[in-house]
Amino acid sequence: MTDSKKQNKTRAENMTYAAAGVDIAAGNRLIQRIAPLAAATARLGADGQLGGFGGLFDLTKCNYKDPLLVAATDGVGTKLKLAIEANRHETIGIDLVAMCVNDLIVQGAEPLFFLDYFACGQLDIDTAETVIRGIAEGCKQAGCALIGGETAEMPNMYQQKDYDLAGFALGAVERTDLLPRKNIRAGDILLGLASNGVHANGFSLIHKIIETLPQGWHTPLQGIMDETVTDSTETLANALLTPTRIYVKPLLNALKAIKALCHITGGGLTENLPRILPNGLMAEVNLATWPLPPIFNWLQQAGNIETDELLRVFNCGIGMVAIVDGEQADNIQLKDETIWQIGQVINAKDTDEAGVQFIGQFDKSLYK
Repeated sequence: MTDSKKQNKTRAENMTYAAAGVDIAAGNRLIQRIAPLAAATARLGADGQLGGFGGLFDLTKCNYKDPLLVAATDGVGTKLKLAIEANRHETIGIDLVAMCVNDLIVQGAEPLFFLDYFACGQLDIDTAETVIRGIAEGCKQAGCALIGGETAEMPNMYQQKDYDLAGFALGAVERTDLLPRKNIRAGDILLGLASNGVHANGFSLIHKIIETLPQGWHTPLQGIMDETVTDSTETLANALLTPTRIYVKPLLNALKAIKALCHITGGGLTENLPRILPNGLMAEVNLATWPLPPIFNWLQQAGNIETDELLRVFNCGIGMVAIVDGEQADNIQLKDETIWQIGQVINAKDTDEAGVQFIGQFDKSLYK
């Protein structure tokens, strides 16, 4: 054998997956750490152990008679970039779950289980565990089981500290309980459920605004929202990383009285409300009926954003909208939720398409 052939053979024998940047042992240690987190989300129907080839769920144990399965998948957009830059990974997993399960409940579906996808350039076990701990907390809030997921270490795809997230949730609803219902009509009332803040939409615009600040994400809130913030250690990053509210449990107990639900995500009230209305009807939303939270007031001022654009990009304090019969609106009670009557369903004018129109103006004195 020639010297060159011996050299090539030696190189081949010395190559390892770890040397290429993928640490299988680290992945196994992560599974050991997160197994108890997943086990803590167990619910009726959830079986199997984390680390198998697929998660198991026994739908027959959930006592459905004629169920429809409803699936949703989502991520957290560029809010993830903020979590990475601020080195704050505790709550981004809650956002991931919320973006999926809130899309299930709007169709009347009970979330049953959740799977996550965590991709990174180099696996940091502590960071990954923190993120997945948040995912498990989100699953607890939604009442669904974390039955599996995937961790992908791809050094040629991501920078060293970067990671990406995606989630998948599956729920079930009795065929007769599917939302939206077909009896939506003019005179029905729009109930707005308060958001926790920005949630996980509009961050591409937020990033542009933050670039104009000398201290960036570390800007003290006290310096820009003096009338509401007393803690000098609170920063803009803290406010923006507040996790998306999960509305599942309170809404599950009230679905019989609800005609339709709308999760206010990308597109804001402007784009999302028409999606649940029959043609020929409009949502008339009165902006003076709820307080515009300080974070949105600041974003509007800092970015010189027109109100129409604000409503199209952000939730503006309303994370979920329920449509209910006008005679029942005063009787709807949702545990731990702040609710406002923000408008009504009206007949559309000069169009057969569903739409939305805004009346009134935000009363920014309401939040002071």
